[in-house]
Amino acid sequence: MITLKSTREIEGMRKSGAILAGVHLGLRNLIKPGLSTWEIEKFARQYIESHGALASQIGFDGYKYATCISVNSEVAHGIPRRGLNLKNGDIVKVDMCVEYDGYQSDSCWTYAVGNVSAEIQKLMAVTKKALYLGIDQAVIGNRIGDIGHAIQTYAEDENGFGDIRTLIGHGIQPSIHEEPAIPHYGEAGRGLRLREGMTITIEPMIVTGSWQLATKVVPHDTWRYYVTADGSPAAQYEHTLAITKAGPKILTSQDPEADANYL
Repeated sequence: MITLKSTREIEGMRKSGAILAGVHLGLRNLIKPGLSTWEIEKFARQYIESHGALASQIGFDGYKYATCISVNSEVAHGIPRRGLNLKNGDIVKVDMCVEYDGYQSDSCWTYAVGNVSAEIQKLMAVTKKALYLGIDQAVIGNRIGDIGHAIQTYAEDENGFGDIRTLIGHGIQPSIHEEPAIPHYGEAGRGLRLREGMTITIEPMIVTGSWQLATKVVPHDTWRYYVTADGSPAAQYEHTLAITKAGPKILTSQDPEADANYL
């Protein structure tokens, strides 16, 4: 079931998204070589709770943590680990959801650890631009396939990277995962038509190699997470946004100046 949100509900989600964005802004200064991924988890949870919000991934499908943290070839759903220390040249994806006053937001960002290679720099730049190309298609009257087509064409056809098929974006609010599904690949002009009041995530996961995935199990646990099948590095950027008469509005913006056209 897809629910169309009122202006009041979208504003509530924007307040939630501002807290989430604040975590990501703080991580820019925190993430460095030698840092344990557990320290990222501690920082995120303390920040969220100190702002009167909840880390809404905790308890969702049995998940135990405020953040998903995935390093290098880990694509998504990695857990924070005390013994996993970041190294110079790594990339780390930090994904989280926030609930504030009943309103949800969801955003992932990719961080370079120290100095990364030119290939990793390009991967990050292409993935971030792919996100915004997808957002540009999230307008009333377009179809979901228009979003995926824009992302896939740019990532694969223009840059030769792999565009993950298995993991996709989704509707959001009142829970963190709602209908509709938002693939990051597809055909233009196909799929559900976008309507005013829909709130969705767009979250492309792009890799330097094949888009095919494998799963791993956390040692001494049953939690499964995704890695690239060929070991190639992966990047991900994600925003929560609303479909409005004035165009797509980003609800998790970290940069009001750069995102001015989407606010």
